[in-house]
Amino acid sequence: MKENFLFHNYCYVSVCFFLSDRQVERDVTTSYKSSTPTIEKLRKKEMGEENKVTLYGMWASPFVRRVEIALKIKGIPYEYVEEDLRNKSQFLLQYNPVHKKVPVLVHNGNPIAESLIILEYINETWKNGPKILPEDPFERAKVRFWADFLQQQFLDSLRSATKSSGEAHEKAMKDVFEKLTVFEEGTEGFFPNGTPHFEGENLGFLDIVLCSLFGSHKVGEEALAMKIIDPERHPLIHSWVTAMNELPVVKETLPPHDKMVSFIQSLRGNSLD
Repeated sequence: MKENFLFHNYCYVSVCFFLSDRQVERDVTTSYKSSTPTIEKLRKKEMGEENKVTLYGMWASPFVRRVEIALKIKGIPYEYVEEDLRNKSQFLLQYNPVHKKVPVLVHNGNPIAESLIILEYINETWKNGPKILPEDPFERAKVRFWADFLQQQFLDSLRSATKSSGEAHEKAMKDVFEKLTVFEEGTEGFFPNGTPHFEGENLGFLDIVLCSLFGSHKVGEEALAMKIIDPERHPLIHSWVTAMNELPVVKETLPPHDKMVSFIQSLRGNSLD
């Protein structure tokens, strides 16, 4: 009984970190003053510096992290602006008026929202440096398919597990692990030698998405004593994530371990109130 209780809360916290970019957060009431700058004024300000890149994010967001990894891989200088999602800045609300979410990448005054779209924008805009997406259309389609599988189907299953209990919860968790199995079996072909290995820091689109979701899995293990990435159940995913976490570019973007543990425990505590 205790193990099921902890497991349920582990899933809840996992969802807090694995939230899709479009999921609505707690409503925040924002008052606009007549002096609030328009998007046109913000663009002019950003365009004052040629090729200026600004990333609006939140330190614990896996979706912001994937954009940071891509920028670092490409060697793109950027300014980072930390957002308080309980009191969103006028810049974030103006740059992303539809979803009011992070991440938002602003390039030469033009805002781009949604992390996967931002990754593609980075790949297409900055031709120098490693390619994030394959040149071959078929290979590119496969990478997009499995990234979307993680972003949609896997996260949907994980959310369902947090909203259920008893037999329904057990069924939902079974679906979570089945989705991971489908992903593992479907991506085995990406590694002809059977073991993930990276030359330098040439992470691709799917690598970045996977790393952003599971790179901090040890934080969850410490905070809640549960595993979602099990080397025995899913050896490929485990070795894949482990290999990426050894790369300097990934280590640079990992949130502080102790701070993340405290954050997870705080979220868990709030869920029990």
